[in-house]
Amino acid sequence: MVNQPKKFTRRIEDFDCVKCGTKNVGTGFTNHCFKCLWSKHVDINPGDRAESCGGIMEPIKIDFEKGKYLINHKCVKCGFNKRKGVEKNDNFDAVIAIVKKNAK
Repeated sequence: MVNQPKKFTRRIEDFDCVKCGTKNVGTGFTNHCFKCLWSKHVDINPGDRAESCGGIMEPIKIDFEKGKYLINHKCVKCGFNKRKGVEKNDNFDAVIAIVKKNAK
């Protein structure tokens, strides 16, 4: 059996953050709160909303690869991990806070 590439479904959805309550305006690529960077475990493939877990995903680590910052999220309910690039409207102070937290 050949591995199938992940399918992406663009969904433009606004949402209130489950962690901090901030209203977020979706772009179709938005998967986390721009203020606190927390996410929600709702997708199997990006945008499909097929994951039944529904747990909140903590931004636990920031990677820097090929000139881009990447947020590592971990679901507090099931432990699933995923990464997503930092967007231009994300709170960069929150990114730096995660970097500093992991530097200790």
